Amino acid sequence: MASKSFDNMDGKIWMDGEFKDWGDAQVHVLTHAMHYASAVFEGQRAYNGTIFKLEEHTERLFASAEMLGMDVPWTHDQINTACNELLEIQGFSDAYCRPIIWRGSEMMGVAAQANTIHAAIAIWQWPSYFSPEARMKGLRLEISDWRRPAPDTAPVHAKAAGLYMICTLSKHAAEARGYDDALMFDYRGQVAEATGANIFFVKGGEIHTPTPDCFLDGITRRTVMDLAKGHGLNVIERAIMPDELEGFEQAFLTGTAAEVSPLSEIGPYNFEVGEITKTLMLDYDALVRGEK
Repeated sequence: MASKSFDNMDGKIWMDGEFKDWGDAQVHVLTHAMHYASAVFEGQRAYNGTIFKLEEHTERLFASAEMLGMDVPWTHDQINTACNELLEIQGFSDAYCRPIIWRGSEMMGVAAQANTIHAAIAIWQWPSYFSPEARMKGLRLEISDWRRPAPDTAPVHAKAAGLYMICTLSKHAAEARGYDDALMFDYRGQVAEATGANIFFVKGGEIHTPTPDCFLDGITRRTVMDLAKGHGLNVIERAIMPDELEGFEQAFLTGTAAEVSPLSEIGPYNFEVGEITKTLMLDYDALVRGEK
């Protein structure tokens, strides 16, 4: 897959209610989403032929669209059915699924009330967001210069395309300096998340994670919290300040793409890939594959 551009892959893409050849799923250069970021999307994974928590992802997709004022002309069931049918058409057992909703090209300008709402779904094989070697050793994170915005400055609880611009800038800068990803603080200077995943810390047998009041409360995040509580572990959601990083023993990321990924470094701070992190990695893998 690495040798192919994403506009030159094999198979079908569901677009506006029909299955199109991959290369025919095109939009115009004056599409509003390209110029003004009026798009929302989801990231889902299929394991053993089943898309994990598909309905929860679809609910969040529609909630994100509503936050951006989009009246989606398809139902939840239609999107779920299209995802499942496309997975079968693509013939994949384990795969990544990307639904997206965006504004079209009828109006070009900040205002776009008359623009048609479009939707598409693409599915491809994407084994791991981070390399298996990096995950087993623990990922290395830089601390980003960019901060997650305040709730009164952006639709922070929508999975909206525009909110990822600073994530791209942060990850590019981190990778250029040899890191795997970047940790982002929020507008108050509190620990928030990585560029595409939530973050957890372990100290004294307890798990700590930032309160998601200005970033996404991830579906994988909630799943892993439930797994931890099933082991009798205390999970504490709270404001976490940067100077606390030195005192944590373990750290890990969670996300649909990242799954459960241990950390070994965040800037000058070091962490062990400990038993709690390893247990949650194994538990999550068993859950998504229907083995738990």
